[in-house]
Parts: sequence; C-alpha cells; structure tokens
Amino acid sequence: MSQAGTGTRPKPIGEVLLEQKLVTDEQIAQALDVQRQSENRKLLGEVIVELGFCTEAQVVEALADAAGVPFAHINPSLVDPKTMKVLSREFVESNSVLPLFKVDNVLTVAVTELSNVFLVEEIAQLAGSAVQIVAAVKSDIDDTLELYRPEAEGFVIEDILHAHEDGGGASPSAGGVMDAVDVEAMNAESPVVQLVNHLISSAVREGASDIHIEPDDKKLRVRYRVDGTLAEKLNPPHQMQPAIVSRIKIMAGMDISERRLPQDGSISVMVEGNRVDLRVSTLPNAYGEKVVIRIIDTRNALVGLDRLGLSKGVYEEFAHQARSPHGIILVTGPTGSGKSTTLYAVLNEISLPSINICTVEDPVEFQIPGINQFHVHEKIGLTFANVLRSLLRQDPDVIMLGEIRDPETARIAVQAALTGHLVLSTLHTNDSPSAMTRLHNLQVESYLVSASIVAILAQRLIRTICPECRQPAQPSAAARSSAARLGMELDQVFEGRGCTHCNQRGMKGRGGIFEFLVPDDEMRDAIAADAPLGELRTQAERLGMQTLVEDGFDKVRAGVTTVEEVLRATAV
Repeated sequence: MSQAGTGTRPKPIGEVLLEQKLVTDEQIAQALDVQRQSENRKLLGEVIVELGFCTEAQVVEALADAAGVPFAHINPSLVDPKTMKVLSREFVESNSVLPLFKVDNVLTVAVTELSNVFLVEEIAQLAGSAVQIVAAVKSDIDDTLELYRPEAEGFVIEDILHAHEDGGGASPSAGGVMDAVDVEAMNAESPVVQLVNHLISSAVREGASDIHIEPDDKKLRVRYRVDGTLAEKLNPPHQMQPAIVSRIKIMAGMDISERRLPQDGSISVMVEGNRVDLRVSTLPNAYGEKVVIRIIDTRNALVGLDRLGLSKGVYEEFAHQARSPHGIILVTGPTGSGKSTTLYAVLNEISLPSINICTVEDPVEFQIPGINQFHVHEKIGLTFANVLRSLLRQDPDVIMLGEIRDPETARIAVQAALTGHLVLSTLHTNDSPSAMTRLHNLQVESYLVSASIVAILAQRLIRTICPECRQPAQPSAAARSSAARLGMELDQVFEGRGCTHCNQRGMKGRGGIFEFLVPDDEMRDAIAADAPLGELRTQAERLGMQTLVEDGFDKVRAGVTTVEEVLRATAV
C-alpha cells in the first residue's frame, strides 16, 4: 500500500481517508494502535483494510484522487496483449505493474506505488516512450498477470466454425449476436478470448467430456470431467465471469443479453486439425450463470459394435438382433452411460445402401454418411413425436430415436415397430427388465410392449486400468468380501501403479459393462400379463442373462477394471 501525495511530500493516508469521509477519527486511532503493535510495522493503509474499515480499492482510489492520478479497476479487457511485451515478465511481476496500452507513444501503466517516481522513470527508459500511470489494486494486477503465464501461450484454437455456418444453432442476427461477433472479431487477441480458447483446447487434449464453469460468491471455478470424474483445473479472476460467459455465448450463437433464463447452443471448433463439436448449456444461479460445455470429439465419434467391450456371445447375439426386420431394440442406462455411442455403433454395423435408415435426435451428435438424420426443435413444436410421425411417411426401414421420453413418442414408436419398422432407442432405467415396466409407465399397453420388444441392452461406463502400468495385485479384504456377498470368487485382480501415460492416476479411459436381454415366448407372456418387476428379473435369470455386476467382475478378472469401479457403477 503506497503513501501518495502531491509535490515532494505525500499526504498521510489517514488524512486522505478522513477528508473523503471513508473513516472516522476513532477508526484511525484504532488502526494506529494496531500498526504500532505489529511486528513488521505494516503500512497504515494495510491495517485499515485488515480491520475492515475500508476496502483495498477504496484506499487506493482515495490515494489516487489525492495525488491527482486516475484510478482504474483493472480487468483483462483493458489490456492490449501486444503492449504486455513492452516490459519483461520478471519486471512486471517484481514491481506489481501492468502495461495496459500505448497511444501516440505514451504508454499507460497500472501501478500500485504512486509515490515511486524512480519506478516510473525506469519504465520510461525500458519502454522508450513517455509513461502515464494509473492507480490499481495489486490483486487486480496479479489476477490479470496470471492469465499471461508462459505455459498458457500456444493453447490457442486454430480455427473456429460457428454453428450457424453449418446451418445449426441460433440465427446470427438473433438477440444481437451478429453485433457481438463483429466486436469480438476486432478483439481476437483479448485475454478473455485466449482464456476460453485455452479452456477448450486443454480440455480436449486431456480427454475431458465436459467443462464446468461455476461462479461462486468470491470465486470462479473451472472443472473438467475426465473419465467420469470432475477435477478442478483453474480459478480465473471472479470479475472475468461475465466476459467469459459472453464469449462462450457468442461462439455458441446464443443471446448474450439474456442472463435470466437458461439457454442452449452449439459450437464446432478445430483443435490440432481435428473437428470437435461442443454443446453449451447456461443456467443462472445465485452468483451468475453456470456454463457446462459438453465435448464431442469426432475422432471418437463412430466405433464398431465389436469395440464396445461386449463379450463375444453378447456381441454376436446383439449384432444378430440388430438385423431384425421389425420391433424395438432399447439401450438403457443413466445419463452419461454411453447409450448414444452404442446406438451409433449399431447403425454403423447395419448400414447398407439397400436400407433407408433415419434418425431423430436432440441434437444430432455425429454425422453418419449414408444415414438420414433429423433434429428436433421443441421451441417451434418440432418434438420427437411430431418428427417421428412425419418420418413414418418417408418409407424408413430403420428408425433411431435419441430417446423415448414421453407417452406420445412411446406409443408411436411401438406402433412403428408393429407395422414393419426396426426402432432403436434409449430409456433411462437401471437394468434391462425395468425397460418393460418403464414403457408401461409411459402408458403403452402391456400386450403391445410384449409384442414389440426385440432386445434390451443395459449398460454403464467404468474407468479402465491404464494398460501401460497395469500390474497383478492381491484383492483387498473388502474386494473379497464384496465378491463373496455376490456369490463370486476373486483370486487375483489388477491395478495401475501410475505412470506418465495416465498422469499417475493408474486409470486411463473408460469402457462398458453390459446386461443383454432377449425375451422368449414365456417372458413375453409374463410381460403381457403385467407381471411384477421381480418376476421379470427371475425370468431374465432363467434365460441366462448375465447381469451388469457379473459382467463387471469378468472384466475385473481380465484386468480391465477394478472391483471398486464395478461397485461404484452398479451400486450393489
């Protein structure tokens, strides 16, 4: 905290604050007592801030006013990145100064020590120009400098393709977005743009599936979800939150003027020459707008059905059922369990020039050559049910529905399955037998469910052991106990010791565990008779269905994953 003034003798800080009626005589007296008792003889301004009589910004602004120097609330939007290079990194950090911009050979610099005329002269000599100083809070300067760390340079996205250029997302002229894009284009080198680019590109490089940008009372937190687990990565300055959200909204074709309502948008970017699709969701909370960016890396868009991790028997039966001429095949599981990936793998497996395959999705996640893909738009009445109803007049052989989420869609899907179409879709259920009762809850008559269901695949995603550092290990007592409770034996397990390939985590990537059910005539009779869920599960066991946890323990024995991962995913 500096002691600024005019002329050769700076005015005491206490006098300045008293003149501006920011403190009382009693508070100054108390602060002087604390100052005298402090071991390292703190500056009076620091003591006043610590006692809560004034904020740091109030003290600095008062000093600036007394010295006849402008005061500025420093934020990254005030900084010209090219001007940052006028002074060395070491110099600006050691002296708590920040070059802001340069106009007509006059360099404007934010400083914290107004009375240090020698520092101003040194800056002028180093910059080779006249210097105009402005007063700033040290924490603001430090937070802005943090965005210019050398290791962050180069985390720049090579190219940005807005969603509207591909015909998706919001109209460029909606909500003033076009004007915002024009302004943004003129400031492509701003720190906010660099930060957002860094967040996206580093998340893609780390294999993250989601980016969470979460405002709090005094903190802005950025977390990545990698292999299903959230981890905090960055804490940008809290005051940057509105600018960061606005930048992301501009990229996603969203309305930057609307901060009270949730919004959704999409972005397509190029990272290291690869196209990555982003799904953006904003939701206002008590401290601003929380942003979640879902990352869809098109490099991993389409995998073969044989690469999902299905056992040989399940893969062969699933591939066979996927070629049924009619009926419904369901993939079930919670959000984020890889259901869409499985459906795309099925489409990739059965796609032929002689088959008309159509999809109804919200949104279309991956473009598949040779397949007709349609997206819903519920705001204009283009719902799953409406698109599906129209699609049936397009002579489809196979229909993929992103999700059966309401009674109308469920009924139309069942009717389509019963009239000669193969329907693929997803449901949110915990296991395969529960899919039948879920359809019944969606007001589909039990006899129609019985007649239309072809097969059901329940699945979960589990973290897998890093193949580079995997090693055999003895199962813990808790693992043996869990296996025994489930009627299984566990003689040997595997673990990852941690290496550079997995960032010392011991786990790398995710795979699936599955539960596949193909009803027979006896089970169909039970479904039509409204049999309770417990009886349907008994019927499934009679058919030899391997449960999720059984498939998981097979993968534990094979060294694919750990007992803890299987128990976490199946919650048994």
